[in-house]
Amino acid sequence: MPSSLDLAKSALDSVINKSRVHLYKPIQIAEILFSERTNHNLNINLEELETYRTKSKKWRDIVCMQFLGRVSTSSAKFQDNLFEENAIPPVLLTTLGVENNEKNGIVEAYIYHKFEEKHMQLENALNYCLQNTKEHFDLMNFLNQFWEQPGLKRSLDKIFEIVIYSLFEVITTAMKVKIDIYYDSEKVGILSEFSDFSEKVLNLNSENNKKTLDAHFHRVGVTNAADRGLDMYANFGSVVQIKHLSLDEDLAKDVVTSITSNKIIIVCKGVEENIINSLLTQIGWRSRIQAVITVDELACWYKKALTGTYSNELGERIISTLAEEIKNEFPSVGNNDFQEFKSKRGYDNLSSKYWSINT
Repeated sequence: MPSSLDLAKSALDSVINKSRVHLYKPIQIAEILFSERTNHNLNINLEELETYRTKSKKWRDIVCMQFLGRVSTSSAKFQDNLFEENAIPPVLLTTLGVENNEKNGIVEAYIYHKFEEKHMQLENALNYCLQNTKEHFDLMNFLNQFWEQPGLKRSLDKIFEIVIYSLFEVITTAMKVKIDIYYDSEKVGILSEFSDFSEKVLNLNSENNKKTLDAHFHRVGVTNAADRGLDMYANFGSVVQIKHLSLDEDLAKDVVTSITSNKIIIVCKGVEENIINSLLTQIGWRSRIQAVITVDELACWYKKALTGTYSNELGERIISTLAEEIKNEFPSVGNNDFQEFKSKRGYDNLSSKYWSINT
């Protein structure tokens, strides 16, 4: 029969394994345990949730800003799920606290050890971009690092997004696509009536009735926990929803109903022809879905861009954009300050067979 510590550790491992690479929730647990262990003036009682539930978000955010450059933007309800019965309720946190205090922060060290493991895997992925030339970079080999490693699979959606953005943005800008914005001269009366709006929002006026923009794709950035909404948009009207899953009708319906645009591009792992036909025959969907793009098509486009006729113009730009976006998304990769953080807290002096930490 498992001990109370075994049950608590199993629950902690479950939260860690379900977390994306940023590990917001596990870090919050670590910071609660650290604060309870080192700062008795805070009057933390691990059995009493309200003594740390709200304050612990601030403690977590301090660490996250230092090593991730961002904080959790999930809803308060989603963040508080951490303390529910199917995660780390106070009774299990109390058990972890006893172990943590008796062994000088071993549970904190374990959590940050797991954080470091995940980010070492990310660093390997970044190095794949930095160390491979355009001739040797293979998209499927790169993506397989995330599909095949459990520690990275939860972050595959962001990597997939970065892969697509890098290709779309580089090819679009290399083509020097332009967008003309202008107003109908017969509507100059409305322009005059709303001249301040026209100047501030449209950057148009009676003397300047037209402007030309360079076409670009933009990543939206953080998505919510349900991963709804768009992932990328273009300043010429198209929006992109990215799924690292194969497309089925339920997933397609979720995409279409969660985005209001009429120019939706869906990028997904795979799709069957009958799904495409079904999508295009649904009432109201034909005009809204601009295209469905699969990983196989992406791989083909990557190969052309990296080794084809225009590889000298496109190849290195795509590789460098990939690497830069990974660093922007995961700023802890290659961050030497983390070792100093571990040393200052004494984590690098701890060792435990039970917690799989060796020094």
